[in-house]
Amino acid sequence: MTVLGARDRGLAERHRFRAAEALPWLCAIAWFFLLPDYLTLGYQILIWIIFALSLDLILGYTGIVTLGHAAFFGTGAYTAGLMSVHLHWNEPITELIAAMAVAALVGLVSGWMVLRTKSLTLVMLTLATTILLQETGNYFGHFTGGADGLRDVHIDPIFGLFKFDLWGQVGYIYCLVVLAILFVVTRALVHSPFGQSLRGIRENQMRMPAIGAPVPRELLAVYTISAAMAGAAGALLTQTSEFTALETFSFGRSGDVLVILILGGTGRLYGAFIGAFIYVILQDQLAKLSPTYWLFGIGLVLVLTIVFAPRGLLGLMEDAARKLGWWR
Repeated sequence: MTVLGARDRGLAERHRFRAAEALPWLCAIAWFFLLPDYLTLGYQILIWIIFALSLDLILGYTGIVTLGHAAFFGTGAYTAGLMSVHLHWNEPITELIAAMAVAALVGLVSGWMVLRTKSLTLVMLTLATTILLQETGNYFGHFTGGADGLRDVHIDPIFGLFKFDLWGQVGYIYCLVVLAILFVVTRALVHSPFGQSLRGIRENQMRMPAIGAPVPRELLAVYTISAAMAGAAGALLTQTSEFTALETFSFGRSGDVLVILILGGTGRLYGAFIGAFIYVILQDQLAKLSPTYWLFGIGLVLVLTIVFAPRGLLGLMEDAARKLGWWR
């Protein structure tokens, strides 16, 4: 009984919000007021954060390595776009929910097959899933727009009141609200007993069945949840830009979100915030300096992060804060 009580207190302590956690949200709010000319860039960062959070669930907390997470991002993006173009359904909230549901279904079906494998086979199957979806979209180009993408996407005002504007004000607030909702859900999930079980699977998958954990079911559940979140990020991109293309399924998209997590730190939630911010700003600034060789700068920063901050920039900040007595 004492052990169970200590475990429950530990979970409650982890679940409690800390003052330092308000900082990224205050920065996001301040961005809206202090940088009104960069709101488009701002909501792109927010979309990347959602995408990175979805990957962190399966990579950082469960240990599932994937090179095909863009499959769910692209599914969400095209669900929103196809609903608008072919079904003439332009209401953003229900469209977002539908995109999450379709991406979750793709995650459930593909996860049922992919998660039966391990190691390199699993990685290759996740990549193959993305390629299959991308080529399917290309084959049915008359329906999906093919290489030209979907150009006639139209999104109605949110609740019939807030129309997406050229300055990105509505888009920024919309993405921030969706991020806040998904973050609260994700945070509650990783600090729950289910989240502790996921950590156990990450540390030693072979031993978890010995304590009664239904490993295959839990892996499939988190994979499906992660797919739904990635689908939400894809749908937000389509809704805010009113355009989507097959690039949303690309290997580069999966690679970018992996780089974001490596930069920020895996298994920490807020690593997605730091990584997405650093990556998008670096990409924007380096592309201005050298439109041809900007990836060299990204690669250099990535190598330096792996060598000097293997736990990511958030881990480096935590270590510095502990030495200064600011963090326990």
